[in-house]
Amino acid sequence: MPAPPFSPAQARAARLRIGLTPEQVVVGMAQLGLYRSVEALVSWESGAGAPSEVELFALASALWCPVPVLMDLKPRSLREHRLARQFTAERLALRIGMDVHDYVRAESDHRWSGTDRQALLLADALGLEPGELLRAIGRAGDLDGRLRQAVEGRWKQHAAPLARLVGAPERTVARALRTLHQEYARFNERYMGHLVARSDSARLKEIATERAEWLHALSDRFLHLVTHDSST
Repeated sequence: MPAPPFSPAQARAARLRIGLTPEQVVVGMAQLGLYRSVEALVSWESGAGAPSEVELFALASALWCPVPVLMDLKPRSLREHRLARQFTAERLALRIGMDVHDYVRAESDHRWSGTDRQALLLADALGLEPGELLRAIGRAGDLDGRLRQAVEGRWKQHAAPLARLVGAPERTVARALRTLHQEYARFNERYMGHLVARSDSARLKEIATERAEWLHALSDRFLHLVTHDSST
């Protein structure tokens, strides 16, 4: 497995923030059961070397620093989210009941092969919101496509599949879809009303642009409705 993302500058800054010497840091790592030399730490901070996943976890703990700070990024991929929560691939696969080789392949291929239940367990283990989960497992496109079909056609038939996809109660998803369907219908009614009234083309273009922007943000709007449903 390749070395995790790592920022030598952030690692050194984190150490200096709490006033530790390299010697003290490796002692702290040893207390966690990971024995490394001072030279190894110096090489990480200089960029000459890079820690492994397990070394990254121990270093973050010794520096009292969140792992994403040492990676110098906001987690987006499945692997980055896993690292941020200090899970090895083996431990996370065991946690969600998935074969470790299948899990590692899902990370490397950016394509989820687990079950819906395993995806929900994954979200729970990594503390992911529905939108974050779908992006991490490469299913954001599935959500976009289904939502377009739902708002443009018979939304009720999409409630159950979407509920499974985002891990939300079907009744909550149904309420969100009904709201989105109504919002989309209002765009069409406004457009047709101005078309029948022979409004100028600028007004028609304005409404069409508003609808396009609404469709572009459709997934975010849906997830907001599902997450903030006060009826659940």
